[in-house]
Amino acid sequence: MPRTSNPVEFISITYANDSNELNPKPGAPVDPEFVVRYARTLDDNKFNYTLVPYGSGGFDPFALAATIAAVTKNIKVIIALRPNTIFPTVAARKLSTLDQLSRGRVVVHFIAGGNDAEQAREGDYLSKADRYGRLEDYIKILRRAWTSSEPFDWDSKYYKFAGFSNQVLPVNGQIPVSVGGSSDDAYRIGGALADIFGLWGEPLKETKEQIDRIYAAAAAAGRPEGDRPRIWVTFRPIIAETEDLAWAKAHRTLDALKTNRAEGKLRVSAVAADPQNVGSQRLLEIAKRGDVQDRALWYPTVTATNAGGASTALVGSPQTIIDSLVDYVDLGADLISIRGYDNLSDAIDYGRWVLPGVRKVLAERDNANGHGVHA
Repeated sequence: MPRTSNPVEFISITYANDSNELNPKPGAPVDPEFVVRYARTLDDNKFNYTLVPYGSGGFDPFALAATIAAVTKNIKVIIALRPNTIFPTVAARKLSTLDQLSRGRVVVHFIAGGNDAEQAREGDYLSKADRYGRLEDYIKILRRAWTSSEPFDWDSKYYKFAGFSNQVLPVNGQIPVSVGGSSDDAYRIGGALADIFGLWGEPLKETKEQIDRIYAAAAAAGRPEGDRPRIWVTFRPIIAETEDLAWAKAHRTLDALKTNRAEGKLRVSAVAADPQNVGSQRLLEIAKRGDVQDRALWYPTVTATNAGGASTALVGSPQTIIDSLVDYVDLGADLISIRGYDNLSDAIDYGRWVLPGVRKVLAERDNANGHGVHA
């Protein structure tokens, strides 16, 4: 059933320079001018959030997030954080400090860790089950630290401290917490504790099944329907003026991905032949069913990158992309992440055509049903 009165929001991603999957620049340094220009482009085009990603050998998300917040007015920064990298009491203060500096524009996205080799690069040798157990404690500690400056102790399998008092509290009482994944542990912990749950783009049927599992986990944890995690779904739209032009662009993109991976220029080049994380396994399994699913969900970009991250494309004219995204909004997606392969140019195109198009459809529905405009 079509949803109305839905405050759908849009997410992008911010990198430290103009290196991208079409034109990779391994080892390129931070480009401050690019970061500022890109962040302001997102703000001007009314994106609601931008994710600052994390990699064991990459740039510091906190520094990039602080820069983005300083040069924008409205966009919120989502800081990707692995619990093994920062003790939770330190993270509580760092996140709250940035939240105060940005006047309440901080979100944290937790990565429990889906690849043993990547975790080991920073000294983390816990099993996957223990990584999720640690994440559960981590979120609970942050929630406690953000609620009050009163001292408290903690003594569990993963963390132990005494008398911690956080004097740096968030602007709005709490900082939104996002969790992603497709494993049973991810559903359980995200359903119980997260404000936002992130999914990679899968066909409508599979996405609905995942949403139902997240909601069931929230209910099992005692959360009422009005307190369930908001659903975040990620796509890589390939857009052009017409369908034919979009598909020609898609195949050029695919050729570039294959070439750059073969030459070892992509981050996914080092990914194991059989990814450990359930999300990548699901994408690769679904890809075996065919290249195009639903309206315009395209899977060759998944196989070309070995599902090394969010990699499902949507291909088509602006209207096709708009219609496809609205399908996911109707399923229950509250946040839509769209990021391209030529980050700045694609963000401009999305801001020009896709964001206003989706918002227009939802506003027209609201008006037709007497709800007013919320998107």
